[in-house]
Amino acid sequence: MSVSTEPLTGVDVALAGFVSALRAAGVPVTTHSTQAFLQAVCEVGADDAGAVYWAGRATLCHSPDVRTLYDRVFESWFAGKVPRRGRANPYQQQQRSSAAAPLVDGPAAGRRVEESEEVVRADASGAEVLRHRDVADMSAAERIELALLFAGLTVHLPRRSAARRRGASRGEVDARATVREQLRRGGEVGPIRWRRRTTRPRRVVLLVDVSGSMSPYADALLRLGHLLVRAAATDGNRVEVFSIGTRLTRLTPALRRTRDPDAAMRLAGEQVPDWSGGTRLGEVLKAFTDRWGQRGLARGAVLVVCSDGWERGDATMLGEQAQRLARLTHRLVWLNPHRGKDGYLPVQAGIVAVVPHVDDLVAGHSLATFTELLELVRRS
Repeated sequence: MSVSTEPLTGVDVALAGFVSALRAAGVPVTTHSTQAFLQAVCEVGADDAGAVYWAGRATLCHSPDVRTLYDRVFESWFAGKVPRRGRANPYQQQQRSSAAAPLVDGPAAGRRVEESEEVVRADASGAEVLRHRDVADMSAAERIELALLFAGLTVHLPRRSAARRRGASRGEVDARATVREQLRRGGEVGPIRWRRRTTRPRRVVLLVDVSGSMSPYADALLRLGHLLVRAAATDGNRVEVFSIGTRLTRLTPALRRTRDPDAAMRLAGEQVPDWSGGTRLGEVLKAFTDRWGQRGLARGAVLVVCSDGWERGDATMLGEQAQRLARLTHRLVWLNPHRGKDGYLPVQAGIVAVVPHVDDLVAGHSLATFTELLELVRRS
């Protein structure tokens, strides 16, 4: 099974990002209100800022106390002035006139449809550009849009062959089942029974570096971990997420507690005591291998280490621990956010120490590279 949603258009991303900005500012917005807001914008048209404003006022503001805050967020998000108070509400006008208004056809309607399609196409192009942007270079508004785009990622967790076999329409001959079938028929010739190996979920472990040099990417990587944890809940897999820096912290329970990514990030942040701190990768990987790896958590798993490789401690110890993990895991993947940038060379002492032992050294600085990582995990 997989976690998937319908692809978001650029207009949907912009409107949903506005709703997220309202929540962040303290406006209580429910899922039902969000759906009503999106439906209202579909009715009045997303190309009219005034119509979008009043659609939001009618569906998202449930108390007069939040209107000032709503106006401030609207003006900041859409970079435009708030419509005057005396102006009529076009959303209500649209509701009153939609039943009686005749359908518009002819050249004018054609131009209106073409203009609307151009707006949507431009917004969708902007979303595609955002997929390839470096997370560290994004503004606060772009990070909100990026968080919404995570919902469009499709997750297929890896599986491995199991020792058990089960009946199938093809595969290898099941001699015992075939003989039993002959006996039931009293020796009469019957159909040949077939069997094939079953599959079992393969464990996935994600170690996310939350040190100071990785802080621009830590939130996006933890959102990726939350996406994997959610997929595991429906697919029967087991996914574990840890933060690494100056110490090792298990974040799986916090990420598993809620399906809301923003709430999950808050819960995870409360569990991490060394956010934006230093880096002792060798010691932390040793602690992970000693406490979790040899117990079976890393044995036969796909282990993804998300770090830029800046090591304040002994790089020799880091290389030794990477070698231990390579022997335990089915596949050891090292995600470096600088890997996909122009001119990058793996010359850091930490990266030089681990490269001989990893199966894949991949980029991880944008949503597009996260998609490539998910595909690599699926094929492992």
